[in-house]
Amino acid sequence: MTPDRRAFLKASAAAAAAAAAAAACAPRAGTGADSANGLRDMDPELLGAVAEVVLPSELVAAERNAAVRDFRAWAGAYEAVPELDHGYGTAEIRYGPPDPVPAWQAQLQGLELESQKRHRLAFGALEVDAREALLRRHLRDAGPTVPNPLQARHVAIALLSRWLSTADATDRCYGVRITPQTCRGIESSPREPESIG
Repeated sequence: MTPDRRAFLKASAAAAAAAAAAAACAPRAGTGADSANGLRDMDPELLGAVAEVVLPSELVAAERNAAVRDFRAWAGAYEAVPELDHGYGTAEIRYGPPDPVPAWQAQLQGLELESQKRHRLAFGALEVDAREALLRRHLRDAGPTVPNPLQARHVAIALLSRWLSTADATDRCYGVRITPQTCRGIESSPREPESIG
């Protein structure tokens, strides 16, 4: 081993140890003062009212509630500006987007305020058609496609996008239990997936 390589490895080990120590002291997403003040969390009732409009109508209330819980847990666990994997042969380090939760919470609060001002009712108390009309105004600039949830311009699109990435959405799309990202086992591989219809 050359002296340059040895020095590099020593410096790398020291830097890794320092980074680990700093990470141990850094606040985690969803903890500390932000969590205590509700700044990192989204109102589950408001999200549920949005889910009833944007998620497929064949979902029953328990399935919508599960989608909202999943979305809140996923968003609450997001680490702001994470270091992204980089391709083989490139030294460029790329980072992901900042924490979207504060903006999404502000959007939910905006829906609630507009509902109170327009209809003198909470957003969740409106009929589904009225909620949809209000949401459409907020989604005018959301873009023509459903992006990755972290790139969604509105919390309603992020919620839909997150649900579309689930095994349940894939299974419903094809009408069979594909359950992607799971291993079916070699013994079941010759059989067709079970129908969910």
